[in-house]
This record gives sequence, C-alpha cells and structure tokens, in this order.
Amino acid sequence: MLVIGLTGGIGCGKSSVARIFAALGAAVIDTDEIAHRLTARGAPTLAAIIEQFGSSYQLPDGNLDRARLRNRVFSDHAAKEKLETLLHPLIKQQVVSEMAEAQGPYLVLVIPLFFETGAYRDLVDRVLVVDCDENQQISRTMSRSKLSAEDVRTVMAHQAPRAERIKQADDILSNRGNHADLEEHVNELHQHYLALALRRQA
Repeated sequence: MLVIGLTGGIGCGKSSVARIFAALGAAVIDTDEIAHRLTARGAPTLAAIIEQFGSSYQLPDGNLDRARLRNRVFSDHAAKEKLETLLHPLIKQQVVSEMAEAQGPYLVLVIPLFFETGAYRDLVDRVLVVDCDENQQISRTMSRSKLSAEDVRTVMAHQAPRAERIKQADDILSNRGNHADLEEHVNELHQHYLALALRRQA
C-alpha cells in the first residue's frame, strides 16, 4: 500500500486534512490519537509515565496532566528525552500493527513530529507537509485550545522550522485559505495519490 506521511507545524490543520482524506476513502492512522490512547486513564503506559515523573503529573480523576507534562518537557531536555524514549517505540509498534490491518487505496499516516523524530522515514513513501504562515499557526491554535500566544511559540520553537519542513516535503498542501479551499486542495492530492497507488499495483 502507498503510504503518505502527513506532517506540519502546530495549528497548520493536519487533523482537518486527515479527516478530508478519510472522507475520500483513504485509510488514516494518526500517531497523536495513538499516543492519547496509550496514555489514557488506566493504560499501562500512563502508569509508566507517572512512575517516571511522579504522581503530581496525574490529575485527581486519574487522567494524565498533559499541560503540566508538556511544560516540563519543553523546559527540561532530559525529561523530554526520557518521555520520548518511553513513548515513541510504543507508538511506532502500534502504528505498524494498525498498518497491517489498514484497508483503502492508500494510507495516510499522520505524524506531527515526523522530521523531529526521524522514526517513521522507513514506513512512508512520500511526505506531505500541510503549510500555513506562522501567524495563522498561532491564531488557530489559540482559538482551539487554552494555550497563550507565548505557549504556542514555545511549541513552535521545539518543532522543525517551517522552511525545513517545506524543503524536505515531497508534496506541500497550502492551508492559508478557508475550508472549501482546503477540501479542493486535498481532493487534488487524493486524485494524485490514487494514480500513484494504481501505478504501484500495475
């Protein structure tokens, strides 16, 4: 199966793009969704995180205090490495398992930190970068979350620079307009990927 690695900076619209691809019939696997499942209340991975970082990172309802952990790893490189060493192999293991069961003309693998981790290059055939300008990243993220502009800039500082993402992309999807524009751009790529997938099967 043709595998497209979908990535982009925070607030660029990766989730919206993935939903459109899914509606068009593509198989979609999202590493962020897998990470949330692995760290949900009661999950063994959550217990391992609490063991590593302490009970203060667990909310009274038993859920992971994601905001507190995010702030910790962005300010403490050793803590960031510790969390990544714990989580990333488990996420990739689950990705590989789900890829084996995926059905569709091609697969879209959503990997927000594709360039940062380098862990999924062996699984994808093409890299699709969803792109918008940095002011849009900040405003969109603030509108959907409780993060301040400063918080968003902190996240962006820990991600690959926009220019580097664009440089390494096989395909670039501009998300600077409205949702109708985005749907049109995704549909064009969908047709392109269908043709590539058919060519691989020939």
